[in-house]
Amino acid sequence: MAPWHPEISRRSFLAGTAATVTAIATSQALGGRSAYAASAKGTLVHVFLHGGLDGLSVVAPTDEPLLDEVRPNLLMTERTALAVDRSFRLNSAFAPLARYLKDGQLGFVPGVSDPRLSRSHFQAVDMCDLGGLPREAGGRGWLDRLVDELGPGTAFRGIGVGATLPRSLVGTNGALALHSVDGLALNGEARFKDPTLAAIGALYKDINHPVQDSVGTALTALRTVQGMSAQGYRPAGGAENDGIGLAFRQVAQLVKGGTDVRVAAIAMGGWDTHEDQGTADGGYLHARLGELARGMAAFFTDLGPAAADVTVLVSSEFGRRVAESGTGSEHGHGGVVMLLSGRRLNGSLIGRWEGLRTLDSGDVPEFNNLFDVYGSVAQAQFGLTDAQVGKIFPQRRYAPMKLFGE
Repeated sequence: MAPWHPEISRRSFLAGTAATVTAIATSQALGGRSAYAASAKGTLVHVFLHGGLDGLSVVAPTDEPLLDEVRPNLLMTERTALAVDRSFRLNSAFAPLARYLKDGQLGFVPGVSDPRLSRSHFQAVDMCDLGGLPREAGGRGWLDRLVDELGPGTAFRGIGVGATLPRSLVGTNGALALHSVDGLALNGEARFKDPTLAAIGALYKDINHPVQDSVGTALTALRTVQGMSAQGYRPAGGAENDGIGLAFRQVAQLVKGGTDVRVAAIAMGGWDTHEDQGTADGGYLHARLGELARGMAAFFTDLGPAAADVTVLVSSEFGRRVAESGTGSEHGHGGVVMLLSGRRLNGSLIGRWEGLRTLDSGDVPEFNNLFDVYGSVAQAQFGLTDAQVGKIFPQRRYAPMKLFGE
């Protein structure tokens, strides 16, 4: 065992130990099968927009007279909007991603919902995280069940950027929750970090217990991040990060650092626009969309060639009603899912769209099921079979969608 150093304060040691214990606790399921090479290639980043995104303020048809009638203050104008397939228009806030739209790497799935989703934030978010109703999911998140199908990997194969682990990653596989890559480290003076890691490792050596492998995996993760932090990190290509872009930056650093991240979850709040929503050319919602678009653009710029194996999936718990309400919009269904991928998509508007001639109690009808979209993204990203996707969304008959080009 490494010698004890009296210069290490009790507070520093306990803080460092707490960080290590957190890493150990979230890596337990990796014990005995950890390896620095997962069987599935690439990374899926799920960005969840809390509050209920107004999908018709993101991407909307140009040939629906109803929209002129019921949401005159939320319409996109031809002067500013970006052109999308099938005579749809895209909010000008996505201008930072225009190059990816042109190259066929940015796409949108309209009319996305599920008949079991309510207009309650709590119920809808819970169901989106679990990939179904709680009794169907057994308390496990859909990303955790996805990890089941990806084979063995590193302690970084599932990560959540934020103060707590998103419920979509909660389950049996273990995942890391972190604010920043640099924050996942032992506190205290640099000269004592390696001896502390060695001491903890020695405590769990040759104990003939599964926790030995878990501790080893966690300590390897800490050593990996410690080495990355020592080198410093500067985003490539002049990418600038602000707001949600800072979360994307952590994922980029880990992906480029060779940690074999398979799934990552990022949360972004502030999408419940009951009032002061603004117009499609400016105001609150436009600013939120602009922050998201800049973060996604900076992420892919920073990744460089590594972006070829990355797909970003952006969704919310539900959409908003078709008609505007005062200066905002109310909870509704038929939202939108966004995709940014290193691979070419099957168009910039993907999936079914049958128009707004008949509404669903004032909402955009469900033309594309939310969990079919989730499953199809995971299937295409990782080469899963229909049967494997079926395990991710139990008690549901999976209907695959063609989201990517050949």
